[in-house]
Amino acid sequence: MTSSKLKIGVIYGSAREGRFGDVIGAWLLSRLEEHPDVTIEIIDPREMDTSVRHKSDTPSAIKLREVLGRSDGFIVLVPEYNRSYPAALKAALDLAYGEWQAKAVAFVSYGGVSGGLRAVEHLRQVFAELHTVSIRDGVSFPNAWQYREENGQFNPPAEAETALALMLDKLFWWTQALKAARAAQPYDKAA
Repeated sequence: MTSSKLKIGVIYGSAREGRFGDVIGAWLLSRLEEHPDVTIEIIDPREMDTSVRHKSDTPSAIKLREVLGRSDGFIVLVPEYNRSYPAALKAALDLAYGEWQAKAVAFVSYGGVSGGLRAVEHLRQVFAELHTVSIRDGVSFPNAWQYREENGQFNPPAEAETALALMLDKLFWWTQALKAARAAQPYDKAA
């Protein structure tokens, strides 16, 4: 990486109280803190007005676009609800457009037997429409709650740590490449 830090937005997919995403999120954030060339900003739909009215002029919508605009890339921490992703995430995604463009996005998913992979597949289609680069490699936790210890700590198998390392390597590579490309020519000026 270059001397400038990459700004990664970590987007929580669920707005539910008691969401398991907080457990996995703590694990993910602890791993991201091991990368001194990266700064993290949390994007949490629970802290936004992501009502189905899709009002783009609310203070939370304006703040969301500001955070997305200054982020270089994203990690979406997403549960699977009924074979897809939560409505709160969709509402947040739809509050911005240009702020997403020409940036990389990676996925950490969780759920029942599918581990959230069906939610990720739906999200890949949405993020393609938003002109992002979707990182192929991701991390998926089927029956994620089985890795929560009695003390509340998340202790996933070694394979998850390996998958996360690979995903982050790819995300950081694409994020740096796209950041350089946007600096050379703004995406909205591309012919």
